[in-house]
Amino acid sequence: MTRVPGHGRIDRSRTLSFTVDGVTRTGHPGDTLASALLAHGVRVLGSSVNLGRPRGIVTAWTDDPAGLVQIEEPFPEPMLQAAAVELYDGLVARSLRGRGRLAAVPDTHRYDHRHAHCDTLVVGAGPAGLLAARTAARRGDRVALVDDRPAAGGSLTPADRIDGRPAPEFVDAVLAELAAHPEVLHLQRTTAFGHYDDGFVLACERRTDHLGPDAPRHRSRQRVHRIRAGRVVIATGAHERPVVFANNDRPGVMLAAAAREYLHRYGVLAGREIVVFTTDDAAYAAATDLAAAGARVTLLDARPDLPERAAGCRAAGVTVRTGTVVVDTAAGPDGSVAAARVRPAGEADGPGSSGSGTEDLPCDLLLVSGGWTPATQLVGQVRTPPAFDPALGAFRPAQPPAGTEVIGAANGVPDLAGCLADGAAAAGGDPAAAPRADPGPPRTPPLLLWRTPGDPARQFADLARDATVADIARAVGAGLRSIEHVKRYTTIGTGHDQGRTSGTVAAGITAELLGRPVAELGVTGSRPPYTPVAFAALAGRERGELYDPVRTTPVHPWHVAHGAVFEDVGQWRRPRHYPRPGEDMEAAVLRECAAVRSGVGIMDGSTLGTIDVQGPDAGVLLDRVYTNMMSTLRIGRVRYGVMCGDDGMVVDDGTVARLDEHRFLLTTTTGNAAPVLAGLEDRLQTDWPELRVWLTSVTDHWAVFPVAGPRSADLMADVFGCCDVAPAAFGFMTWRDTALDGVPVRLARISFSGELAYEVNVDARHALAVWERLVAAGARYGITPYGTETMHVLRAEKGYPIIGQDTDGTVSPHDLGLGWAVSATKADFVGKRSFSRAANLDPLRRQLVGLLPTDAATRLPEGSQIVEFRADGVLPPPPVPMLGHVTSSYRSAELGRPFALALLAGGRDRIGDVVHVPCGGSLVPARITAPVLVDPEGARRDG
Repeated sequence: MTRVPGHGRIDRSRTLSFTVDGVTRTGHPGDTLASALLAHGVRVLGSSVNLGRPRGIVTAWTDDPAGLVQIEEPFPEPMLQAAAVELYDGLVARSLRGRGRLAAVPDTHRYDHRHAHCDTLVVGAGPAGLLAARTAARRGDRVALVDDRPAAGGSLTPADRIDGRPAPEFVDAVLAELAAHPEVLHLQRTTAFGHYDDGFVLACERRTDHLGPDAPRHRSRQRVHRIRAGRVVIATGAHERPVVFANNDRPGVMLAAAAREYLHRYGVLAGREIVVFTTDDAAYAAATDLAAAGARVTLLDARPDLPERAAGCRAAGVTVRTGTVVVDTAAGPDGSVAAARVRPAGEADGPGSSGSGTEDLPCDLLLVSGGWTPATQLVGQVRTPPAFDPALGAFRPAQPPAGTEVIGAANGVPDLAGCLADGAAAAGGDPAAAPRADPGPPRTPPLLLWRTPGDPARQFADLARDATVADIARAVGAGLRSIEHVKRYTTIGTGHDQGRTSGTVAAGITAELLGRPVAELGVTGSRPPYTPVAFAALAGRERGELYDPVRTTPVHPWHVAHGAVFEDVGQWRRPRHYPRPGEDMEAAVLRECAAVRSGVGIMDGSTLGTIDVQGPDAGVLLDRVYTNMMSTLRIGRVRYGVMCGDDGMVVDDGTVARLDEHRFLLTTTTGNAAPVLAGLEDRLQTDWPELRVWLTSVTDHWAVFPVAGPRSADLMADVFGCCDVAPAAFGFMTWRDTALDGVPVRLARISFSGELAYEVNVDARHALAVWERLVAAGARYGITPYGTETMHVLRAEKGYPIIGQDTDGTVSPHDLGLGWAVSATKADFVGKRSFSRAANLDPLRRQLVGLLPTDAATRLPEGSQIVEFRADGVLPPPPVPMLGHVTSSYRSAELGRPFALALLAGGRDRIGDVVHVPCGGSLVPARITAPVLVDPEGARRDG
């Protein structure tokens, strides 16, 4: 075993058993399969895909171009990187030659999807990403932080110090602060694998594969999060890249940062006799730490002069040589590296020359560091090509699209202090507030070295594809000049690692062979997915709540805590009523109705569709889609409006508020929010593309609380004392802005109950606090929360129709008694032409009326047909002519009896007549009335 006491974050108190290639070994929770194998001295793991050459572990995570395994137990999974497979008890695997096999038995695990929305998405939980997330959370943003590792912290080690303490303590403190923010979604083991337009990111969370065969089956194994973010902050770090030399593919040749990570994360010393070959300062930290852990280390720096970091390295016992390069390796009996063949850096005439003055340095581990390449894949996926930075010696993001920010090492920042400052400054934060890190000695510029002299046929540019420098030379010799063409000719960068260690190196070598600057040649583009994603995850099941996602308002926890009974309206879960002990729904609704009519009630109306309409032609658009005029609406006023289809039938109704000269806010019914928005967009894109109008759904942005009843003005005056809310000063169908303890609030005098009422509109994130404030202030007036069932009773008593309940697609505004809302002066609007059709002028069209059962006791079932029978009380023979049907039916506290609304043929001309409704095997007589049964004069509404 090569475990180093006092190092690593693994749980040494527990032992896990695993089997690879028939040999059973042990590891610890926190290990990866690669770290556990290295701890047992296993260096050869499989062979290469084309040439069958032995392969080993090269890196410590998903950038590993080799080290592939096939998991056999608990479920067959092909082509996984041992460096990224978290160890669990009972794992059985075998090494691969570049190809795996699909499972022959069904996977019993679950895979699913989730949707998330946030103001700021941070990808990467290294030091820059953690501070970016903290900055956004402190600002009040809804934050999502995703990171592909099992634990946050990125490449930080206990040797790194931040604000004078070990870096892990800093990480724990930031995570604790983020966990205390209710608006932060933190997902570890979650890889952002696709970045698309408008802040849309796909991320795959590994949920139970690290738990082994005993993982609970009710949990999903992997989950795809579909995240829509207002701003995306990419803090994905950087990939260390190799330098290419002959036989650089042998097991035991590893990147320097990987060996350091195996030491600090897993407590594994990957070699005892180590040679480090570098062109960059970063490898000095690895050499120092490995020597301090007990290895004998020789560091070869291709640069002619020693950096200042060399002093600390030598103090740790490392032999440091400058101006020296590795040109080849020698193999031991198992094919792994046994020696590094080195020579002076400038001795050879050019690549391919064998030169003289070489010597062999025995080693069981050869570490390479050729500099760092920012992990820009997620930026490249939104069509942002990187630009070459000569000072960095790598490609970095050029100009990210609007709404995307790249920070830290992903943006080429070379040190910890710079990453912390970048994270603190993300999205407008204060860089001066960044934690302090020891900057260490000054950095020496890296040497841009893609390869050393040697045989091109044995210099491997891409280990995943067995692609060599000779393959690149053949591509160039065949006349290929584009790096994208060279990629496809050689297959470099098309393997499971997507060219993380090979892409930039291959571009540099190609540029050398073409005699062109690498900055001019560029690198290949990036496409999703960032890492391989299981098809099962992409096709994750949508079952239960995932089959039809449940939407809840910001006040939903309060409703639950206060015993609300819910109903589903569209995708929304809305409180239907709030029963007290011993009450059924009817009793609860009667009590709630009486409270609103006699005192004050409050309802959560946040589910109403809300669309922000902006642009110079906004008024023109609204005039065309509503039956009445909207362009004449004054700022600060609200108007009720009806929308019709081309056939003149009502499709939706709602209110329109004018916020500014070119801005309106319109509401829709809850269930029609999406169809109305889609219909408006369709009109703009196909019928009226010349209109300068922009539509935005803001339903989820606003919470709306109707406060209704004769005491509502008193309550509003108590809560909003700085605003004159008296009905005389605050007219019906007007709105005004105010504030509550610094929180902006919009008040509107709108009533869907027929009572004096106000609508309180507030940013959704402040909704619960404002609701609780209203309820607390309303206690002195006996405030009563009421649900959708009570709302239906109150509006039906006033004859207010519900589109979709009191309509069925064959009802015009005139049928509903809304002819007053149809403009007689507008030249045109959607549906106007249809109003002149003969069928629309038929006096026997079904019209909205009220029904009062003559026994004052029977509640007519909704949907019941309305019939007439002969004077002798006998129905005519079937088929019995149907005059209409009951659309809404309730028991009224105000009327003290049941009542109903109905669509009845020629109904308005038959007010006072008696018709019959089949009910429970008998015919119930009901008298036809006007649809407005309570306060037809509107005195209550006006206060």
